[in-house]
Amino acid sequence: MEEAAAAATVTETETAPVTAEKSSYRYWVREATGDAAPLPVPRKLDAAAAAAANGTRNGNGQTALGSVWNQAGTWEEKNLNSWASSRIKELVGSLGSLDFSTGKASIDEVSKCSGDAYLVTVRNKKRVGYNYELSLSFKGEWKIKEEQKKVMGHIDIPEFSLGELDDLEAEVRFTDSLEWDDKSRISKDVKSFLSPIREKLRTFEQELKDR
Repeated sequence: MEEAAAAATVTETETAPVTAEKSSYRYWVREATGDAAPLPVPRKLDAAAAAAANGTRNGNGQTALGSVWNQAGTWEEKNLNSWASSRIKELVGSLGSLDFSTGKASIDEVSKCSGDAYLVTVRNKKRVGYNYELSLSFKGEWKIKEEQKKVMGHIDIPEFSLGELDDLEAEVRFTDSLEWDDKSRISKDVKSFLSPIREKLRTFEQELKDR
């Protein structure tokens, strides 16, 4: 009887199902091995790669206008002050001389050229704008009291913006003292520079739009 009981005990032990241990959460960490892919390393684009990237197309099949980091063209603003100021000075400074009934004058230099110019990309559409003011020094000769006298002064062009060139105005200041009648006559002559100045600024506007 004792041997049968022992045999039964052994049989139960061998056939008894294994009780499952309590489940628990485990955090698995992937160890770096020689087969693991290395993390990507940031790489600066050279000029050629950047130009190629800027020529890529967005999801709509249109050429993307934004920078490499902004291919969607959502919002980007570029400061064009340096180019705009230099170009305005170059264009306006190239004006020739004008002859009048009692004298002649020419632009001596662009003594002031200040403002802002910008290019904004919004939803892959380009928009440009600018806001500037100018002061040009002039010199010339006019007949004053039957004598040819040298006259110098400034043409001040107050604030003007994109699309407002038709309303361009000028104020004339003189370096030398003149009688009121002479000032009025010479000022009218000098303001004739407004027309060629306006045409130079139209050229600037078109170049700005084409950027």
